[in-house]
Amino acid sequence: MTELVVEIDGESFPARLETDRAPKTVEAFLKVLPYSERIIHVRWSGEACWIPLGDKDFGLGYENATSHPAPGEIILYPGGVSETEILLSYGPTAFASKAGPLAGNHFLTITDKLGRLAELGRDTLWSGAKSIQFRLA
Repeated sequence: MTELVVEIDGESFPARLETDRAPKTVEAFLKVLPYSERIIHVRWSGEACWIPLGDKDFGLGYENATSHPAPGEIILYPGGVSETEILLSYGPTAFASKAGPLAGNHFLTITDKLGRLAELGRDTLWSGAKSIQFRLA
């Protein structure tokens, strides 16, 4: 099993790739590692943060898609109705955009420190963007 580390604002979280459920999405994401960006708080989806990716095309369709990721689940929306994005849920989430409900590919799950993840998520809402990095463990 391939493990990743998701680092948010200098704090590390262990994560599991969902290789059996979303193999194409995992393969596409592994090609961009290590990946660094900033996360911002979502507008319509509830308790989650996201990385807007504009018109980035990963060449993916839907696999292991969900509109309601659980805390710690990370999804990749491959684009279409809205822009391509990565969404990280830290609490109740109903994935959506200004165009309405969406579904994204659940490909990565943070496996520990979900309470701290929620604190960082809420702080992103109130304090603004935070750095995020994905790398192999």
